[in-house]
Amino acid sequence: MNQETHIILKENLTKEHYKRLMRIENETVHRLIAKYIKICKPAEVYICTDREEDRRVIREYALANREEAKLKIEGHTVHFDNYYDQARDKSQTKFLVTSEDNLGEEFNTIPREDGLEEIHLILNNIMQDRRMWVLFLTLGPLNSVFTIPCLQLTDSAYVAHSEQILYRSGYEEFVRRGRDNRFFKFIHAQGELEEAGLGLRVSKNLDQRRIYIDLRDETIYSANTQYGGNTIGLKKLAMRLSIRRAVKEGWLTEHMFIMGVKGSNERVTYFTGAFPSMCGKTATAMIPEERIVGDDIAFLRKINGEIRAVNVEKGMFGIITGINSTDDPIIWKALTNPNEVIFSNVLVTDDKDVYWIGKDGFTPKKGVNHSGEWYQGKKDSKGVQIPPAHKNARFTIEMKILDNIDPRIEDPEGVKVEGIIYGGRDSDT
Repeated sequence: MNQETHIILKENLTKEHYKRLMRIENETVHRLIAKYIKICKPAEVYICTDREEDRRVIREYALANREEAKLKIEGHTVHFDNYYDQARDKSQTKFLVTSEDNLGEEFNTIPREDGLEEIHLILNNIMQDRRMWVLFLTLGPLNSVFTIPCLQLTDSAYVAHSEQILYRSGYEEFVRRGRDNRFFKFIHAQGELEEAGLGLRVSKNLDQRRIYIDLRDETIYSANTQYGGNTIGLKKLAMRLSIRRAVKEGWLTEHMFIMGVKGSNERVTYFTGAFPSMCGKTATAMIPEERIVGDDIAFLRKINGEIRAVNVEKGMFGIITGINSTDDPIIWKALTNPNEVIFSNVLVTDDKDVYWIGKDGFTPKKGVNHSGEWYQGKKDSKGVQIPPAHKNARFTIEMKILDNIDPRIEDPEGVKVEGIIYGGRDSDT
């Protein structure tokens, strides 16, 4: 470790957290963390291990920092994003490119050096008075040819909490791999916050919202946003990195569900499925009596003449609109019983219950949502009527709480794919 890195880490980490970090014998890890401590200037740094204690600390901090609020049912919390921070920011999501790169005109790009200079100016001092969370996670099951280690730096306990639910903890994986570890890197800062409904705090400076993708260094930068699609780095943003790596190495990263279909004599046949967004990937993977391995992103490899697939995640960041007890009984059960669930951009009623569009029962007449205090007929500054919950409202859960979870979701060899289902929506839908 060079002298500057050593000094920065020693001065900014407690003895316990320095000890945790030094168990990972990887200079790239040390330099990266030191670099963003120097740039972002957090008040404190928390190195997360695989222990449940660290997960508990994150959950409690998300509440104390007012990024989440408790709901009526035990384990349930709610998060709001800024009213105008409700989707992926396509205009400011850009690939950093050099003169040697040719991604095509359909991609937003920015010259790599210009993009790095801009994002680092935005990140300068952005974590003052904040805690930097350092998370070690993996895409895919542990101890597998599919495993991709990931390092996330964020000042958002909501993002850290979400990723702990959605992805496998990878601290010991980083320790095991040591010096030879090659990993994806995610740098996120939510920026200045402002008050929202329920006393929650949301990102304020959306004009400075940036999501930059550096394929060359396998790094994602995200700033001045909380919305999961812009900030939960291992989700769709990591997909951009893994697609590039897969192309180079001869395997596939696909926007596909994985499900097991039962046959006679307890035989299970595994399928993947490729549907565009909002076309029912999750609903198809949750067909009653069948088994779900994953509902969103799959890694596929040809191994010993067979196509094997794993779920990149261990959780769901799902669209909640339309979920009801009749059409989605298993997810409904998971969302209406004591479990660890983060709801985002739903309506919260006076008794701390939640409502989303399409939920069983009557629509409440008032409550609190992503727009603040809400009542039927409320309009925004542009005169557009505000629905009780956002149509892109989400739930975040671990898949282990689903009754139809396939026992092979953590199989390091994946499942054998026997077929691929392609789907879409009707032209008039």
